[in-house]
Amino acid sequence: MLPLTEAQIRASFVNCSRGEASKVTLPADLDETRWDRLDYYGWIDSKAPLRAYVVLTVGDAPVGIALRAPEDTAGRRRAVCAWCEDVYATDEVSLYVARRAGASGRNGDTVGTLIHTTFGCSRNVRRIPRIVEAGDDPDGLVLRRIEGLRERSVRFADEVLHGG
Repeated sequence: MLPLTEAQIRASFVNCSRGEASKVTLPADLDETRWDRLDYYGWIDSKAPLRAYVVLTVGDAPVGIALRAPEDTAGRRRAVCAWCEDVYATDEVSLYVARRAGASGRNGDTVGTLIHTTFGCSRNVRRIPRIVEAGDDPDGLVLRRIEGLRERSVRFADEVLHGG
């Protein structure tokens, strides 16, 4: 992922108003982020823990999505993340809900997906595969995982933007 500035992140949000985007609490360590190790940038709002955000690249442009986190820890469960599909990292997966962009979002339409609560998908897809997963092609498996994460996260962004 290409490095993003605070202004680029705030301008990227597609499912909230400019006023809402200007109030988003960005992570304090934005300048220290290892962008080359990320397929998307995700965080939980430190001032409003029921809010979370992801920014991913769709085409050549960053697309930011405001998410609603579960109201309590009961929304977190052992499950397979819909984005990275890691069958070993199944702890702390949450159902995140995003308001759709445009008129449908203003009318209350939402879309949800299961994502790792702390947005560790980029790390998960790059972990060294176990022999039962990779066989003779561990590097190829990692590349396929990365591509799968990118495809599934962009598909979610497309659902937010266009309703699927």
